[in-house]
Amino acid sequence: MSAVVSFTATAWERTAAVRAAVERCAFLAELADGTLDPGVFRHYLEQDALYLQGYARALSLLAARAPDAAAAGFWASSAHGAAVVESSLHGDLLEAGVLPPGDGAAPVASPTTLGYVSHLVATAATAPYAVGAAAVLPCFWVYADAGRRLAARAGLVEGHPFARWVATYDDPAFHAATATARDLVDAAARPDLEEAMHEAFAVATRYEWLFWESAHRREGWPDPVQ
Repeated sequence: MSAVVSFTATAWERTAAVRAAVERCAFLAELADGTLDPGVFRHYLEQDALYLQGYARALSLLAARAPDAAAAGFWASSAHGAAVVESSLHGDLLEAGVLPPGDGAAPVASPTTLGYVSHLVATAATAPYAVGAAAVLPCFWVYADAGRRLAARAGLVEGHPFARWVATYDDPAFHAATATARDLVDAAARPDLEEAMHEAFAVATRYEWLFWESAHRREGWPDPVQ
C-alpha cells in the first residue's frame, strides 16, 4: 500500500518553482554576505513591521475560528509573537543607530505589502478555516526554509552587520512553531477544500518571494502628479 502524502508535502512540491526563485533572490544573497545596502534594509524592516501588524490580525481571526482549543491557542500565541515580540525587535533595530535615519514620515505599506496583508486577512476572515490556515503557513515555512541557508552563509562572515536579524531566521523555537503550523494545516485539510487550500498557499508563497524582491528595489507607490 502506498503511503498517504500530506497536504503540506504536496503544497510544498507544487510551489517548487517559486521557492527556487526565493533561493535566487538578490535581497537574501546580499543579506547573507553582509553587503545589503543599509537603506534597503531599513526599508525592508519598515515594511515588515507593517506586514506583521496585518499578519497578527490574520492569525487572530484564524484563532477565533479554530476547531479546538489547542489550535486556537497556537494561532493566538503566534499572533501575539508577531504583534509584540517581533515588532519590538524591528523597533530596536530601526532605532539602534546602525541604519540610516528615516525621512521622518510614517512608513506607508507598499503595493506588495498591502496586497499580501489583504490576501491573508481576507482569507482568514471569509474563507473556511482550513483555507485560512493554508494561507498563513508560507510565512512560517518559507521564512524558516530560507532562514537555514541564510544563517549558515551569514555565519561565515566575520562582523556581519545584520547578525542580530539573521539569527532570527534560524531560531529553533520558530522552526518548532513552523512544524506545529504544518501539523495544524494537515489536520484541517479536507478533500472538498483541497484546491482552495492549494491556491491560498500558492498565492502566499508568491507574496513571500515578492516581499523580498520589492524590498530590494524599495518599492513605493508611483507619484500620480509626474
